[in-house]
Amino acid sequence: MESRIDRIKKQLHNANYKLTPQREATVRVLLEHEEAHLSAEDVYLLVKEKAPEIGLATVYRTLELLTELKVVDKINFGDGVSRFDLRQEGAAHFHHHLVCIECGAVDEIQEDLLGDVEQIVEDRWNFKIKDHRLTFHGICWRCSDEGQEEAERT
Repeated sequence: MESRIDRIKKQLHNANYKLTPQREATVRVLLEHEEAHLSAEDVYLLVKEKAPEIGLATVYRTLELLTELKVVDKINFGDGVSRFDLRQEGAAHFHHHLVCIECGAVDEIQEDLLGDVEQIVEDRWNFKIKDHRLTFHGICWRCSDEGQEEAERT
């Protein structure tokens, strides 16, 4: 974790920002809960445990700065809540998500599945793609398995 924090610190420094203690506490929470897709309020509550003096506005500003610097991505899964997801180091693109419409679980696909699609879009529409996001909505394996087990019992 420390090496990742050092790299984020360098990203901030290169953009003329400092890794203040409040920003570091926010980054640590994001790293500790990397798979969780936390909302700003979730991040705030977790940061507050580490740094009780931190305010909600500070967490919001930090998340916006980290988004601007592409350390995190702001995502919305259609529920009206912005969530924050650490960008994979060295990733050319944002990763994809599978959102279960039954239980709300969010799973990630790290593999970039849209290389060919990007090339077609760039060629046909003369559009230079900088990034993309893909979210699939459906029923996850957990709900599918539970549903099959329930059907077998009745």
